[in-house]
Amino acid sequence: MPCPISRRQVLAAAPAIRTTAQSSHVNILYLHSHDTGRCIQPYGYAVPTPQLQKFASEGVLFRHAFDAAPTCSPSRAALLTGMAPHSCGMLGLAHRGFSLNDPSRHLANYLRSQGYLTALSGIQHETAAGRVPELGYENVLKPKSSRGPDVAGAAAGFLLSRPKQPFFLSCGFFETHREFPVPGPQDDPRYILPPAPLPDTPETRQDMAAFHASARVLDASMGAVLEALERSGLAASTLVIVTTDHGIAFPDMKCNLNVHGMGVMLMMRGPGGFAGGRVSDALVSQMDLFPTICDVAGVPKPAWLQGRSLLPLIRGGKNEIRDWLTGEVTFHAAYEPQRSIRSRRWSYVRRFGSKRTPVLPNCDDGPSKSVWLEHGWRQRPVDGEALYDLIFDPSESRNVLAQYPEEAEYWRGLLEQWMRETNDPLLRGDVPPPPGARLNDPDGLSPREPVREYD
Repeated sequence: MPCPISRRQVLAAAPAIRTTAQSSHVNILYLHSHDTGRCIQPYGYAVPTPQLQKFASEGVLFRHAFDAAPTCSPSRAALLTGMAPHSCGMLGLAHRGFSLNDPSRHLANYLRSQGYLTALSGIQHETAAGRVPELGYENVLKPKSSRGPDVAGAAAGFLLSRPKQPFFLSCGFFETHREFPVPGPQDDPRYILPPAPLPDTPETRQDMAAFHASARVLDASMGAVLEALERSGLAASTLVIVTTDHGIAFPDMKCNLNVHGMGVMLMMRGPGGFAGGRVSDALVSQMDLFPTICDVAGVPKPAWLQGRSLLPLIRGGKNEIRDWLTGEVTFHAAYEPQRSIRSRRWSYVRRFGSKRTPVLPNCDDGPSKSVWLEHGWRQRPVDGEALYDLIFDPSESRNVLAQYPEEAEYWRGLLEQWMRETNDPLLRGDVPPPPGARLNDPDGLSPREPVREYD
């Protein structure tokens, strides 16, 4: 059934309390979704998200923001440690047995060490459910579920309760992860276009209509939290970050090192100059958020950070802070080792190992996946190495490696140099799963199939 939500109902969870924001404090509100990519209204998609559109008009929107990994835990771990997934140790999914090398480097732990009250409402994906305190959250809120309305209600209650300042509140929503809610009247599949990699069929339109329904819940839920922030009187002293972990859960998107898997929404509003409805075309990584938060909050940047602050783009007069960024996949539901490097013009992807057909357990089940499977996706070859010209092929569908050998050699060398500098374990051969990891067979069909647990 559809999941309607009323901001009035959410905000009724706590009384309206207005406090006076202290200018010396910069609070951090981190709003994050599952599997949304850039498929929202502010990025030009026909997915109605009026609350996020309003937020974009008040802050700064980054058109070319990318995750460090198009898979759940590695992406979030990279954002929240400021390090590549293989550097912070998160090579796979936390609920499947993978973990951070050093949880003390998590943003919540670091900000807590700097005097911040740290709180979590809803989803995190950087550790197992029973080990959340090791990430540094002093206050773990207890929403009834990880669904948007419940998470928003708990977060609103926190914001309206006169929290100690400064605070860091992480607010994680299940939406827009599968399974999607049933589309409502506003999500008529007859008039919906499937995402770019997919054919336009009744099945894919229905699938995308269900995504629309999920995005509607996400939008209203994030809007409720933002409204609570306004009512609390803390908006002026709070840096709000709105983002997601990776692309949407459709074939050739989530878990793929292309724009459909790595491209993410990133919008920010608050202290530091993040205001005015501006749009940045700079190439940025989610690893750049940790050092940006440090700069805005006025706390030292720890030595382990691999990202770069966004502030030169906002108030330093710069148009770019980097020439390229990297991406990686090692484990998701199954082993699929890949690394990538991209610039404004080129995207280079290299697969490791010998498998040259799709790793289907790494694609979530759904109607769109079924369409591809019915037409022979399982047997389609996958290039071991690929180069894409992003000017003439922004969807990254035509491999031009053979046509541009010198360009390929340059990006291949730069990727290998980065792997050496960051001590990437793939340089030493296949990466073994850690003890206790639970993984699907790469030659399987679905992440729901039986898994193997490693000793």
